[in-house]
Amino acid sequence: MQNIANIPPKKGKKRVVVVGGGFAGLELSKKISPKHYQIVLVDKVNYYQFQPLLYQVATAGLEPSSISYPHRKAFQRHPDFHFRRCEAVRAVPEHNALETTIGTIHYDYLVVATGCDTNYFGDESLRENTFALKSVSEALLMRNRILLSFEESLCARTEEDLRKRLTFVVVGGGATGIELAGALADMKKRILPKDYPELDFSKMEIHLIDASPRLLAAMSVEASEEVARTLRQRGVILYHDKAVKSYEGGIVEMNDGAKIASNNVFWVAGVKPNSLAGFPENAYLKGRLQVDECNCVQGFDNVFCLGDTALMKTEKFPFGHPQLAQPAIQQARKLAENLNKQAKGKHIFEPFAYNDKGTMATIGRNAAVAAIGKLKFKGRVAWWLWLVIHIMSIVGNKNKVTVFVNWVWSYLNYDVSLRVLILPKFSKIYHEKYC
Repeated sequence: MQNIANIPPKKGKKRVVVVGGGFAGLELSKKISPKHYQIVLVDKVNYYQFQPLLYQVATAGLEPSSISYPHRKAFQRHPDFHFRRCEAVRAVPEHNALETTIGTIHYDYLVVATGCDTNYFGDESLRENTFALKSVSEALLMRNRILLSFEESLCARTEEDLRKRLTFVVVGGGATGIELAGALADMKKRILPKDYPELDFSKMEIHLIDASPRLLAAMSVEASEEVARTLRQRGVILYHDKAVKSYEGGIVEMNDGAKIASNNVFWVAGVKPNSLAGFPENAYLKGRLQVDECNCVQGFDNVFCLGDTALMKTEKFPFGHPQLAQPAIQQARKLAENLNKQAKGKHIFEPFAYNDKGTMATIGRNAAVAAIGKLKFKGRVAWWLWLVIHIMSIVGNKNKVTVFVNWVWSYLNYDVSLRVLILPKFSKIYHEKYC
């Protein structure tokens, strides 16, 4: 508690410390009144990343910069906003303090919006040997792995070695899993044969393993059937109701004993909350912070939690809201509205009510499923709807234009020239100072 982080004085305002610059943290920081509050945003990276399109970076469809936006640029015209790149270590609520890797930050209000990370269900070998997709850096690592597989396939000396390099296993049948599998299938059909004419892509296999009885379990049975039909039609091999038991020595073993030889295993099978330490044990439930209907953490009146990390039980959502972007954004807007009203003397907080705007997922070119209210779409119409909504959701006008141009170019000629291998060069100075 002695090492105090260097933050400008509050100048009579209340200080709101926001931990996490994802959907919820960014939205809250934008909507809260700078006239009444000083905002301090804490994040491990200095940019916002649009996670729904990470799979397109991983499959060389988009540049990383087109789905990322610097926090400082987003708030250049926002008075009394301060960003600090660091990690939040733990909260010390009895002292209204947050311990971070750059020192202690005192707050009047603390907002935890730390999101989720990949869930390996306690298997550390899976963490070490598979590729995740929850950040831009992980997307770039996956992109390198995918491209390296084809480069290495040209030098394969045995049929077994070639097949292991040309076999891709996606674990997880949620939106990210089907989008990733669909993108790989599109690459196999339209792009890779032109890049690697020496390879026989009839030997390339894409496997999608899902522990649930059906893909995309959060959507309707009809949507799941459409997804499965489309993926099979595009050559993806599906496994329902099967879990990965282990991945060792380049062999994926499932719980029924079936095995797949592959050097490329992409783990998108689940998420777990990035909860902030420091609160009483009864404040957590399965890693999430329990909150009331105003997103206030149980037992505290100046600590809030938003998005994936928050667990708000309601009659309609007895197990909490879905860990998606819309609940996080809507919770952030309601909290900002309540705090802004409180600053003006209105001390009654209005409860949060989730407005489900629908769900959607793309399966590849001209194929998607969408459910908006009672309306359901599939195929080309759902795909175009998916494109429009995602372009509108991206932060930054330049990024919107970049993504739009890339998608139009790709649609017209089936090829965006972003398949660049950028491998890190080891630097002792960098690793000693930053890692």
